[in-house]
Amino acid sequence: MIKPLHIALLAVLILLGCQPKTSQKTVGKLNVVTTTGMIADVVKNVGKDSVTVTALMGPGVDPHLYKATQGDLARLQQADIIFYNGLHLEGKMGEVFEKLERIKTVIPVARGIEKNLLLDSPVYQGTYDPHIWFDVSLWSQTIVEVTNTLIEARPENRDYFIANAEALRRQFAELHEWVTEQIQTIPPTKRIMITAHDAFSYFGRAYGLEVRGLQGISTLSEFGLKDRVDLINFIVEKQINAVFVETSVSEKNIKAIVEGCEQKGHEVKIGGSLFSDAMGAAGTPEGTYLGMVRANVKTIVEALK
Repeated sequence: MIKPLHIALLAVLILLGCQPKTSQKTVGKLNVVTTTGMIADVVKNVGKDSVTVTALMGPGVDPHLYKATQGDLARLQQADIIFYNGLHLEGKMGEVFEKLERIKTVIPVARGIEKNLLLDSPVYQGTYDPHIWFDVSLWSQTIVEVTNTLIEARPENRDYFIANAEALRRQFAELHEWVTEQIQTIPPTKRIMITAHDAFSYFGRAYGLEVRGLQGISTLSEFGLKDRVDLINFIVEKQINAVFVETSVSEKNIKAIVEGCEQKGHEVKIGGSLFSDAMGAAGTPEGTYLGMVRANVKTIVEALK
């Protein structure tokens, strides 16, 4: 049976497919809609008072499982520009973006990143790990895509956008250096991160940690008893003293890992909650990209040192 929301979605997509592509407005703020908060943060910092930005996925929301609501469809219809990840992070919204591309500016922020810098998906051949924001130097490359798109929509603001983008790039460069320095304070034998799902591989590659997740790069990934047993044995063997939960993923599975380690005589604690696929609440430091990364790093360092 087709659900009412699916009927509504189909109707909107059909309507969108029949409409001619229109040009951007030439006056007023650009109305920008993004999927995740991390993308919204880049757009806000480059566009500043020239844009109004709405992120569809708020704090604690898992983009792997997210389905567009009727309200989302209305926001997407009204947007001048839409930005999304572009590496199958928002897998359930792929069809929506394909239809909207016919009539609107719809930009995957990852499209300018060279493929040799991306991590292959261990599950789906020909696809990549979408969690690029955890390598700050890699995420910095999305600034270019956002800036060029805003300039195309508002060429009269070119110098303004470029200046904002350069300031943001410097902030990212400083953050990347700070993260590197902080991780180096963890003893080399303790630089092992265990998380609920495999969202931190870019982080591990960039800053020198071994990273393991119970689930794969998507929370849609299934895991079995063997995966759980293997992870418990790994933690016990390496004498890891802390594992991490995530704000957008249920704690249940990680707590089961902790209990499994205890049954083998090894005490392991939950070292804290990490922001993985979503940032913190608006108005808090963790509600910005810079603040989210700093909060994660502080939690990781304090737990593993």
